Amino acid sequence: MTVRELRRMWKPHKERLAALHPEHPTNVRFHRACSWLQRSEETPIGSDLDITLMSQWIAMNALYGQWDSLRQEPVGDLKSWKDFLDRMLKLDQQEIIINTLNEQKSLVMSILEDPFLSRYFWKEPCPQQANRSRKTLHEARTWYLMGNWALILDRVVERIYFLRCQIVHGAATYDSQLNRSAIQLCTELFDPLIRSFLLIWAQRGVEEDWGGMCYPPQSLEETRSNSTA
Repeated sequence: MTVRELRRMWKPHKERLAALHPEHPTNVRFHRACSWLQRSEETPIGSDLDITLMSQWIAMNALYGQWDSLRQEPVGDLKSWKDFLDRMLKLDQQEIIINTLNEQKSLVMSILEDPFLSRYFWKEPCPQQANRSRKTLHEARTWYLMGNWALILDRVVERIYFLRCQIVHGAATYDSQLNRSAIQLCTELFDPLIRSFLLIWAQRGVEEDWGGMCYPPQSLEETRSNSTA
C-alpha cells in the first residue's frame, strides 16, 4: 500500500479529528510518519540505503515517540518502540503484521543470522559470538512454529534499531560497502512493516490515546499568546 493510499484511507478520520482539534496529535503523528515514509519511497530502489533506513525509522518514530511531561524530554527510544510494537500486535485483528512476517520470513531469518546486527557480537567480536547469531536463527524457526509473533517482531526490529544506532551515532561510514548487505536486508523488511503499522493505525488507531507527542506543532503567534497568558 502506497503512502498516497494510506493517506486516502486516513482522510475521513483526519477530518473528524481535525474538527475536535486542528492539530490533533493522532493526525499529526500519522502525517509526520507518512511524510518520512514518502521520502523513503522517493529514493530509487537500491540507492542511498542509509537515507532510506533513516527515513523509515523516523516514520516509525513519529508514531511511537512519547513525551515525558515531568522531565520535559522524550521518553527513551527502546521502551517507547517496544511498547508500540506490543500495542500494534494487540490492535492487529486482521493479522496484518503476522502476514507480513510470514511473507518476509526469508528476510527475517537473514537479519537474525547476520552477526554484525547483533549487539552481543560487538561486545566481544569473535567466532563464538558470531555463532550466537546462528543460535538465534535456530530459535527463530521455533518461534515461527509456535506463532510467537511478539518475540519475532521484537528481535528483528531490535537488530534494525542496532543498525540505525550505528549510523546515527557516527559508528558507520556513509554508503559503506561493509554494511551494504545488512542495510539492504533491513530496509527491505522495514518498509512493509511500517506500512503494516500505518494500515493498522488507520483501521484501529483512531480512537486510541497515543500518549504525549514530542514537539507538537507551534506557531510564533501561539507561542507569544501562551507567554502572555
